[in-house]
Amino acid sequence: MSKARFVSAPALVPLDTTPCTPEQMRATHMLLSVLLDYPGEKFDQALAAAVDLPAPIQADLDQFVAWAQEAGERDVRSHYVDIFDQQRRCALYLSYYVAGDTRLRGSAILGFRQFLTALGYELDRDELDDYLPVILELSALSGDHLVWELLASHREGIEVMRSALYQAESPYRHLLDALARTLPEVDADTYERFQRLVTQGPPTEMVGAQLSTPWPTRSHQ
Repeated sequence: MSKARFVSAPALVPLDTTPCTPEQMRATHMLLSVLLDYPGEKFDQALAAAVDLPAPIQADLDQFVAWAQEAGERDVRSHYVDIFDQQRRCALYLSYYVAGDTRLRGSAILGFRQFLTALGYELDRDELDDYLPVILELSALSGDHLVWELLASHREGIEVMRSALYQAESPYRHLLDALARTLPEVDADTYERFQRLVTQGPPTEMVGAQLSTPWPTRSHQ
């Protein structure tokens, strides 16, 4: 007799990979880097950017831009905080989905830092190296296929984010859709890891009793 279940895991909405030229890939990742960051001075520029992107990706971006322009800066910022700073499954830190609250998190973040350094880049702001907008900017600036592979290797975390944004009916889901279209299609192993993450969550060994949130919190200016 099968065990009854009251709640099912969120469904993974499949998306086909959209063919992109290297220039289109870099332009897409640069726009996503700005739009997935806390709305600042470059946000409006990104909303108004005119670039030649494949139709499915452009449609995703157009839907987000239409919402952001109608909502206005104050409401967009408020929604951003509610979603990305308060929802565990929307954390923009890629190593969180791999290491959770365990002692391995520090080593994972260090790995991202070493990756940036190996490509000749370093952070010039107070942010962690595994922050998704950082990696997207690295992809846009370097055009290095290794960055694309790094994003693809964290696909299950990206899909957890995307699924959570759909559940929250957040317009930011359109940006994660655009990102997903630039990555390889989800294979069986990635889907299994996604299911495990959404049902069990990341590792939860606590590094210290004072730690109360599963991702670094930020103060927005």
